[in-house]
Amino acid sequence: MYLSITKADYQGNYKIKFLFNDGKSKLVDFSTFLNSSNNPMSKKYLNEKLFKNFSINYGDIVWNDYELCFPIWDLYQGKI
Repeated sequence: MYLSITKADYQGNYKIKFLFNDGKSKLVDFSTFLNSSNNPMSKKYLNEKLFKNFSINYGDIVWNDYELCFPIWDLYQGKI
């Protein structure tokens, strides 16, 4: 089965609740990743306005035309 994200809702404090095409939902906290990142392209998403501006493209969550994205399997497991 092809795993994809069907819905993503921002919950505040850099947390996003995902719904996957198999019916599973997962709350993922991105704050540790963003705060510990040394990459300025990732670090800029500590700006909550930028972080909240994500979209679902082809079953995956992306920011700013794939400037920031994560493997679906990692999100499915709640690990980033």
